[in-house]
Amino acid sequence: EVQLVESGGGSVQAGGSLRLSCTASGDIDRSNCWGWFRQVPGKEREVVGGFYTTGGATYYGDSVKDRFTVSRDNDKKILYLQMNNMAPEDSAMYYCAAGRDRGYCYAGMGGPQIRDFGYWGQGTQVTVSS
Repeated sequence: EVQLVESGGGSVQAGGSLRLSCTASGDIDRSNCWGWFRQVPGKEREVVGGFYTTGGATYYGDSVKDRFTVSRDNDKKILYLQMNNMAPEDSAMYYCAAGRDRGYCYAGMGGPQIRDFGYWGQGTQVTVSS
């Protein structure tokens, strides 16, 4: 069992930066992927970025490439999302998610899919004003 707690959300002006954190408890090492999604009301949850935990390769959604960066502290079991040059369209609830125990994480275009994740945090709200 894995528990995930996000922090670091808030409000920022366009062009600004925020860093989100996701602290895991439990055996996160059993998850083959660990990453971030975001969602706005009325729209599907969208891949932001994350890691394939074995090997450490990263993946990103097309809308955030070159602006957002994922990193992690394996010892402290913390996943970070550094968001730079933010825009109003980045406003969303951001969720941390971890793959199912020893489960498959899609490695094709767009990275792991929602169905690959079995553990979710409660989310943290990010609002970007113009």
